[in-house]
Amino acid sequence: MSSELEKPLSPDKIKSAEDSWRLDYVTGNLFACPKDEALAHCISEDCRMGAGIAVTFKQRFRGVAELKEQNKLTGQCAVLRRDRRFIYYLITKKKASQKPTYESLRLSLEDMKFHCEKNGVTKISMPRIGCGLDRLEWARVSEILEQVFKHTNISITVYSLPVKAETTVMKENMRR
Repeated sequence: MSSELEKPLSPDKIKSAEDSWRLDYVTGNLFACPKDEALAHCISEDCRMGAGIAVTFKQRFRGVAELKEQNKLTGQCAVLRRDRRFIYYLITKKKASQKPTYESLRLSLEDMKFHCEKNGVTKISMPRIGCGLDRLEWARVSEILEQVFKHTNISITVYSLPVKAETTVMKENMRR
């Protein structure tokens, strides 16, 4: 008679990291997410944060000098610790006036993933990174998110503004 230890596990009993990674979508205010979830967004090496959602991150979490002291380059991720959460600043371009590439976004996400795994972060909330003022395509960005995080236990919640609010924010930013 074979023992329980010799029986192979049935596929439905095996829980891999690939099964626990998730990408969820929410319409609403990113800053209303649970206070223990990490936040992430894209910025430039110069840490200007003068437009879009980056302005709100700068006002809410401050720490521009602390970010600059980390001397992060394009393709890396700067980090602030605020209360029980990490705030991730994905460095996707050199200057605020430039546009990111999909590769610089991928590299900065890899760097963020490394920090998450090292620090036990399993939940990140973010806007549709790179797709507002930076004009990347969400279909490609979400593919990159899946490629980077699919073998982890990190779930990502992507927040979108309601259409009316998004239109208002975009119009305000276009006036600048």
